[in-house]
Amino acid sequence: MYPEELVRPMRAELTNIGFDELKSAEEVKKHLTDKSGTTLLVINSVCGCAAGTARPGVAMALQTASKKPANLATVFAGVDQEATAKAREYTLPFPPSSPSIALFKDGELVHFVERHHIEGRSAQVIGEHLSGVFEEFC
Repeated sequence: MYPEELVRPMRAELTNIGFDELKSAEEVKKHLTDKSGTTLLVINSVCGCAAGTARPGVAMALQTASKKPANLATVFAGVDQEATAKAREYTLPFPPSSPSIALFKDGELVHFVERHHIEGRSAQVIGEHLSGVFEEFC
């Protein structure tokens, strides 16, 4: 588990652009089952690929895409363990991966970006990919 003072600025990168931070399994369940339309869920992480490409790529997509998810949510792997474990139940059959990015439509997982699709790619590439996903599903 990482200390809160370390992860606070990493959390803020997403919450400052409108993400709801889910810190318990119950919050995850409620958010993902009570929302209609599209929900973007980011499983956040302290790793370099989260800082360098995942969070900036998500922000870029949300700034530039013509269509956007109606709901934004995030859990923090390695910190909010209960919430992260619950979120990962919704991203099955994909194995646990952080960072990762999931798009749900009416409660159904329609797109998932695993860590190995984030590592080694630029924030711009991730942002452009997500913009295309938003265009298709939002």
